[in-house]
Amino acid sequence: MIIAIEKNLQKGVQLLNSISDEAYADASFGPYYASIGCHIRHILDVYFCILKGVSSKKIDLTARDRNMEVELATNLGIHYFNSVIDQLKNLHQHYDLSELVEVTDDLGFGNETTTYTLGSILMQAQSHTTHHYASIGYLIYQLKIALPTTDFGFNPSTKKKIKE
Repeated sequence: MIIAIEKNLQKGVQLLNSISDEAYADASFGPYYASIGCHIRHILDVYFCILKGVSSKKIDLTARDRNMEVELATNLGIHYFNSVIDQLKNLHQHYDLSELVEVTDDLGFGNETTTYTLGSILMQAQSHTTHHYASIGYLIYQLKIALPTTDFGFNPSTKKKIKE
């Protein structure tokens, strides 16, 4: 599982290595006016919440850092990606993915807490990443930039079904 997540996160690093800071921070496209950098920062904040809470077995997805500087410079985004990837590798070596953790999030009416396995919250983060990559794909299209890979923003099972 960690290898698949790392491979997916590396697609983000590849993207950031191929675009300018100007394109990365461009928030001029509606309807949400969110930049590529905004999506990247949000993706990585979710992973950081998981990594921050794993030792206490209390993961709070509302406790995101929201470091806006990461949204403006590709080098900061790449650094954040690499930090998360390194910590995920370490996590796999020290934790059992079947361990139970409490996960807290705000579903619109205040915080709710439920029990997950560590593996299930990581699977959710992986799916969340792919979802945001798809949104980034729309921004890349508007910016007339090539996708970093042909499968960027596709869930692996979706891509197979399209080919069939």
